[in-house]
Amino acid sequence: QVRLVESGGGLVQPGGSLRLSCAASGSIVSIDAMGWYRQAPGKQRELVAALTISGRTNYADSVKGRFTIFRENAKNTVYLQMNNLKPEDTAVYYCNADNLRTASNLFLNYWGQGTQVTVSA
Repeated sequence: QVRLVESGGGLVQPGGSLRLSCAASGSIVSIDAMGWYRQAPGKQRELVAALTISGRTNYADSVKGRFTIFRENAKNTVYLQMNNLKPEDTAVYYCNADNLRTASNLFLNYWGQGTQVTVSA
């Protein structure tokens, strides 16, 4: 059984910082891409940032220069460092592991349960 467990969300003032973390556990051989998505009330889920095992990154235009994604491959953990947070960053943030290879040689996509980030004065 594979699980993604997120942590690090919370309430922060505009201009503040937060770091999210997501640890994947279970019978994992490798994970091609790990990333973060977010969903604000009344909006669709959107990509925030993603990072492949080879080091290729993809950021939403709205977070470029403010957010940084990085991962520890040996720990199957991905992080999202969020600086200069804005009220419009308020959302539930979800971790995603794509093309995760299990010990049974299956290639699957997994989601975490989500963590709330609220940016407000």
